[in-house]
Amino acid sequence: GWCPLSPAGAQTHDTLVEPPWRPAVLWDQVTLTCQGSGTAGATPWYKDGQRWWPDGPDHFTVTESGTYQCDRHSTGLSPSVTVLNDRLVLQVTAHALLEGDTVTLRCRG
Repeated sequence: GWCPLSPAGAQTHDTLVEPPWRPAVLWDQVTLTCQGSGTAGATPWYKDGQRWWPDGPDHFTVTESGTYQCDRHSTGLSPSVTVLNDRLVLQVTAHALLEGDTVTLRCRG
């Protein structure tokens, strides 16, 4: 089976979402930042599974709803982040949760 823990010394990366709520919503002026190791310089971004911004910056403010990923070359594609344009959303904090954790939810519209 697949194990979510990285072996010691492995290079991993993620897409930081600000503000830190999931699902992210377009009207929150969401900023995505590609974190992790890899080649410095231009950051390739993917939107809805397609190469979208091949020479992008490491962070930007989202202007269109969709599912985003970044590529750090040596570590591959980041986990996807979906940004919605829904009028009403139930959100949870964007950090990892474990069974038994206290969860803060917010309903926004």
